Amino acid sequence: MHQDRRQFLGTAIGAFVATRLGMTESRSSFDAIRQIDAGLLNVGYAESGPATGRPVLLLHGWPYDINSFAEVAPLLAAKGYRVIVPHLRGYGSTRFLASDTARNGQPAALALDSIALLDALKIEKPIIGGFDWGARNGNIIAALWPERCKALVSVSGYLIGSREANKAPLPPQAELQWWYQFYFATERGRAGYEKYRREFSKLIWQLASPKWNFSDATFDRSAASFDNPDHVSIVIHNYRWRLGVADGEAKYDDLENRLAQGPAISVPTITLEGDANGAPHPDPSSYAKKFTGKYSHRTIAGGIGHNLPQEAPQAFADAIIDVNHL
Repeated sequence: MHQDRRQFLGTAIGAFVATRLGMTESRSSFDAIRQIDAGLLNVGYAESGPATGRPVLLLHGWPYDINSFAEVAPLLAAKGYRVIVPHLRGYGSTRFLASDTARNGQPAALALDSIALLDALKIEKPIIGGFDWGARNGNIIAALWPERCKALVSVSGYLIGSREANKAPLPPQAELQWWYQFYFATERGRAGYEKYRREFSKLIWQLASPKWNFSDATFDRSAASFDNPDHVSIVIHNYRWRLGVADGEAKYDDLENRLAQGPAISVPTITLEGDANGAPHPDPSSYAKKFTGKYSHRTIAGGIGHNLPQEAPQAFADAIIDVNHL
């Protein structure tokens, strides 16, 4: 009995210390993936919580997948939210409906995918939360279609950019952080990512979250999503388009021109940043004025890196709940 009690206490204390140090990892995954035709895609998505609950759309980034929200979703579902977590184009079980559709990774296209999904699910105005590509996606929807976004939780803040701004050189140390964009601009980079997509993605995880001790099992759950047949094409096009070395589609020109103006976001917003984010990210003071509605920022301590929802699921879930009441 005493030995069991000591063992229990040791496990509990160890879990508490790991949490404080930002070393916890997701051991959860979604039980079932649903499929629905939406716009150009047949979208794979997970759903949690009551169908009548306040809808929440959670959007992942690169090189991650829906499992970044595997522990966030049940926390929100337990509070009565209806949680939708889709695979972006090029990830998981999401597929293009037509073989001749351009494998386009530009931001406007990704944002319209989310609008199409909301239309297909008959969701009018969800809370949107995301990180990396997903945060940019949420920023765009909140800025261009505020009537489709009740509130926003955005990791690393305001991420709407322009290709014109991307032409400006940065100091060498800052350029070094974007090494993979220059790599992807070459055919060698495309071939390298195609051949080593799992090794490459694991390296990005390690660099972006240097204090997160994720296991191989945790990584492998997400890495399976990178086997999508369109994954490499979408990723490569996304980064080449940003650098101006790949064209987009003319049908998105108007949207991209509006985004290039850096539109303000008026919906209630909470921005988040991990205190150990190893990926390039702006300082919170640089983007605060972009949020013209009710707004607050939170820095999440404890060695939290770039994949904030998976590394600090309670903090992310709390932000979703709190932004609903701003």
